[in-house]
Amino acid sequence: MTREEAREKIRQLSEQLEEHNYRYYVLSEPVISDFEFDRLMKELELLEKEYPEFVSPASPTQRVGSDLNNAFEQVKHRYPVLSLSNGYTLEELTDFDQRVRKELGDDFEYVCELKFDGTSISLTYEEGVLVQAVTRGDGETGDDVTANVKTIASVPLRLRGDDIPSPLTVRGEIVMPYAIFEELNRQREENGEPLFANPRNAASGTLKLLNSSVVARRKLDAWFYMIPGDFPGSATHWENLQAARRLGFKISEHTALCKNLQEVITFLEKWERERFTLPMATDGVVIKVNSLRQEEMLGYTAKSPRWAMAYKYKAEQAATRLLSVDYQVGRTGAVTPVANLEPVQLAGTRVKRASLHNADIIAGLGLHEGDTVLVEKGGEIIPKIVGVDTSLRHPMAQPIQFISSCPECGTQLVRSEGEAAFYCSNDTGCPPQIKGKIEHFISRKAMNIEGIGSETVELLYQSGLIRLAPDLYDLRPEQLIPLERMGEKSAGRIFTSLEKSRSVPFGRVLFALGIRFVGETVAKNLASYAGNIDRLQNMTVEELTAIPEIGERIASSVTGYFKNPAHLEIISRLREKGLQFEAAPSEARTADGPLNGLSIVISGTFRNHSREELKEMIGRYGGKNTSSVSKSTDYLLAGENMGPGKLEKARNFNIPVISEEDFLKMTGQAPQP
Repeated sequence: MTREEAREKIRQLSEQLEEHNYRYYVLSEPVISDFEFDRLMKELELLEKEYPEFVSPASPTQRVGSDLNNAFEQVKHRYPVLSLSNGYTLEELTDFDQRVRKELGDDFEYVCELKFDGTSISLTYEEGVLVQAVTRGDGETGDDVTANVKTIASVPLRLRGDDIPSPLTVRGEIVMPYAIFEELNRQREENGEPLFANPRNAASGTLKLLNSSVVARRKLDAWFYMIPGDFPGSATHWENLQAARRLGFKISEHTALCKNLQEVITFLEKWERERFTLPMATDGVVIKVNSLRQEEMLGYTAKSPRWAMAYKYKAEQAATRLLSVDYQVGRTGAVTPVANLEPVQLAGTRVKRASLHNADIIAGLGLHEGDTVLVEKGGEIIPKIVGVDTSLRHPMAQPIQFISSCPECGTQLVRSEGEAAFYCSNDTGCPPQIKGKIEHFISRKAMNIEGIGSETVELLYQSGLIRLAPDLYDLRPEQLIPLERMGEKSAGRIFTSLEKSRSVPFGRVLFALGIRFVGETVAKNLASYAGNIDRLQNMTVEELTAIPEIGERIASSVTGYFKNPAHLEIISRLREKGLQFEAAPSEARTADGPLNGLSIVISGTFRNHSREELKEMIGRYGGKNTSSVSKSTDYLLAGENMGPGKLEKARNFNIPVISEEDFLKMTGQAPQP
C-alpha cells in the first residue's frame, strides 16, 4: 500500500466508523454488528500505527463513542468512564492474561461477570439518596437522565444500611428484558412505528425519552457491576460487589471468582451455552483483576483499563439456503419482506424464516434467488440475514427485486421521504389492513370488545358481514348465531360488549381509529388538548406540534388522516352509533390558555409543586415543556438547586428567568402562602 492509498483508506475508515458511532450511540439504530465495528476499528488502529503522520485529532481511535443528546443537560463524570478492550478469541484472552502476569507475577485472581447488553449508567448518591443518573456519553460527560432512571424499580432511590460514603458513585447497565422488548415491538408494529432492532437499542432509546411516565411503563431493569473510587473496608472488586449488594443494588448472581486462566475459560464456555436461558440479553463476559491495589499498579491506556477486558461472544450464526421471499402487509399498510429458508438449527431453535426488514436491507445484501445466506440470532429475537456467500451463487440467479405493488390488493406501493418502509395506501380496501384495523379497534386498550378475536374477525370478514369497524355495530344476532363456533351465548357476549363500548372515553376511541403513529398515550394527549373530534380535525400541524410530546411526524399523520373522505365517513358512522368523540370536562385541556405557544424549561426544586405537577400545568394552559434551554425557549422556570448550565444558557440567550410565584401569576392562580 502506498502512502497516498494509506491516507485515503484511513480517511474512509474514519468516516465509516464515525457514522456507525453516531448510529449506535445517538440514534440507537446500528446497522452493523459489534464484531464488524471492532474489526473496522482494529484495521484503522493498525493503519494509524503504521502511518502516524495521517492520524487526525478527530479520528475515532482518539475518543470514546458518544450518546450525548442535546435535549438533556450534560454533566461531567466524577470518574471518567473508559471503554473496555474487546476480545473474541481465546488467543486474545491469553494475551491479556500474559500481559497481566508480566506485571503482577502469579499472585492475582480474576472476577468474571456476565456482560449485560444494555446501556451504561452512572449513579451518584449523597447521604445515601440518589441525586443524579448520568449516561456514559463520551466518557467524560454524559446526559442527566435522573428523572427517567428513577422510574426503574431495580434502581434504589435510598440505600440500605449505615455509614454509607457520601458522595458514592455506582455504575451499572440499564437493560430491557426480552418479554418487555417483544411486547414493545408488538405495540410499535400496531402503531406503524419502526421496530427496535434488539433489547439494547430499545433500552437506550427508552432512556432518552423526554416523558418519564412513558419510561416507567416500559419496565426497564438495572444491574450493577462497579463502585469506582475507594469504598471503606473493601480491598477487592469482589468485596465491592458484595458491599453494593448489601446497599440494595442488584448484583448478578452469575459472577465468579477465578484463581487462574483455566477457571476463566471454564466460565466462558459455560455461559456461551447457557446465556440464552437468561431473561435478558448478554453479549459476553467481563474479566477484571480482583485486587484494587493491583488494578492501580496496572493502570490505564488512553482509552481503557489494563486490568480488565470484555470477552465478547460472536452472535450465533448458521448458513442455509434462501427458498423465497414473502411480503406481509401490516395494519398500517407497511410491507415487510420475510425470507423463507431451508430449516437450520440456530441458538437452540429451528429457524426457517428470517426478517429482511425493508427494501434497503435486501439491496444492501445484494440478495439473489437461491443464495446461500448467513443467518444470525444474537441480541435479536427474530433471526436476520447478515451475509451472503456469493461463491456458492448460481451464475443464472436473478437479484431479489422488492415488489412495486401490494401483494394483497395490487395497489401501487408508496415510500415517504425519510422512511425505510414501502406502504400500501389502500387502507380502506386492502384485506390485511381492513382486518388488522378491526382487530386493533376491538383490542383491550382500544374499544375492548370481548368475544371477538382475530379468528372471529376473519370469519366475519369472509362471511361478508364486516368491512369496516362501524359494521360491527350493524351486526344482528341472527347473523352471528349460525356462524361456526358462535352460538347464542358467544353472540350475546359480543353484543353486550359492543353496547358497553359506546361509553369508552374519547382518548381510547381516538386510539381505536388506528391513525398511524398515534399510540395509546398520544391519543389520550390529543383528545385531552383538542377536546373533541371536530376541533382535532381542523387543527393545523403547527397547532398540533404545540401540544407536548407531539412532533411533526405525528402531526402530519393526524392531518393527513382527516383529509381522507373514507376516514371521515368511518368517524361519521361511529358517531351515529353513539361512540364518544368528546373529552369529558375533567380530561379536557387547551392549547389556547395563558401559556399558549410558550416554550418553558423547568430546573430545580420548588416549594409548592413537584416538577411533574408544573409540567402538567404548563401543558394544561397551552404551553410546551422542553428539557433544554435554546434560543426558542421563552422562559426558564427556576427553583432551588437549579442546574448552573441552564442558568448560564438562559443568560446568554437573554431568556427571562421566572420563579414559581411568577409562573402561578401567569396561569392566573394565586400563589400559595
